[in-house]
Amino acid sequence: MIVKGRRAHWCVVSRVLLPHVRLFRGAVGDKFVFIDDNTTCHRTLAVQDCLDSEGIQRLVWPACSPDLNPIENVKDALGRQVAGRNYPPTNKNTLIRALTDEWDKLP
Repeated sequence: MIVKGRRAHWCVVSRVLLPHVRLFRGAVGDKFVFIDDNTTCHRTLAVQDCLDSEGIQRLVWPACSPDLNPIENVKDALGRQVAGRNYPPTNKNTLIRALTDEWDKLP
């Protein structure tokens, strides 16, 4: 999800985090534990308040540990795919379009 503006974190919390957390917690049940990569943006008050209000247990995770974080492999693959295009992005809009296209091609 790509959002702009000062309230971007609220958009992500309300449109992405909360619906997915509820969905997975519903599927897993009481043993559900939320795992994130402990980066600063994932430790904002908005995210913490959201998880606390839902009674979500979090797993303590070392900050900045790319070897423990599978999304880092995805970011790397996306970066390589975008950089290897015949016509690499030249501005923000073409970068967003390229990333979205490559994301859709991921297995």
